Amino acid sequence: MKICILDWTTVTSGDISSDIFREFGEIKCYELTDNEHAAEYIGDADMVLCNKVLITDDVIKKCPNLKYIGLFATGYNNIDLKSASEHGITVCNAGSYSTDAVAQQTFAYILDHYSRISQYDKFVKNDGWINSKTFSKFPIKTMELSGKTISIIGFGSIGKAVAKIADAFGMKVLVNTRTAPVNCPYETVSLKNAFKRADILTVHCPLTEQTVGIINAENLSLMKCNAIVINTARGGIVKEQELADALNSGRISAAYLDVLVNEPMSPETPLKTAKNCVITPHTAWAPLETRLRLINIVCSNIKAFLSGSPVNKVN
Repeated sequence: MKICILDWTTVTSGDISSDIFREFGEIKCYELTDNEHAAEYIGDADMVLCNKVLITDDVIKKCPNLKYIGLFATGYNNIDLKSASEHGITVCNAGSYSTDAVAQQTFAYILDHYSRISQYDKFVKNDGWINSKTFSKFPIKTMELSGKTISIIGFGSIGKAVAKIADAFGMKVLVNTRTAPVNCPYETVSLKNAFKRADILTVHCPLTEQTVGIINAENLSLMKCNAIVINTARGGIVKEQELADALNSGRISAAYLDVLVNEPMSPETPLKTAKNCVITPHTAWAPLETRLRLINIVCSNIKAFLSGSPVNKVN
């Protein structure tokens, strides 16, 4: 069995070895692959493992030995599923590996905004406390999470985990989802009401025709001026210029973003210089434990395929 890994650097910073896949066969491992070289690198491989590299109809036709595509990701819009099915290729993804990590980072953003830890650390190290006449100095406004309203867009595994944490903080949880959740303990609301009532609006849904650009000027105009927006889902959910305008005008208080329309970030994005906009480089899924879980799922998928009973198929 010949296995080609196209973009190993997207899942490791040197802390995970690709040797784990050697039990399945001969490995060719590339740190990164330009889309135009995908067919060349795959060559006569039986399996390809990838994260974001495009596996198009043209690539599939040029790789006649290919029988299996394994994704280091939940999303699979980089794969031509129709062509894969027509050529008898099984495609398997890795779902629900990052739930805890993404929920954790969502609340890291929330706590950063409401508790201002880094700002107070800077204040102290600039001698603000040394020069204080009182034992406690609090020039930077902080707030409690208890009683605040969080609107969660999308109620899959990550949305549910965020709701559970919010509930533990004593927050009011609102849920907006395209399908009515069964036995949901939280209030479900329309998209407009999710924006209108939120102190915090956080997005945990896939990028679809229905969700593309939903963080836009119209919906942002419904929000409280002290509300914040969080996006750890997909960059295309945000209309970047319209969010930047809302931040710069004070229409909303802040935004915390782990994903952008263009990744790596384009220097032209208006969010780079927008007021009160915190951007992290798509790291919510990246704790070591999370990535090891991902690799284990990918291995389990391969084992299931080789045994004749594939799991996590998406085609």
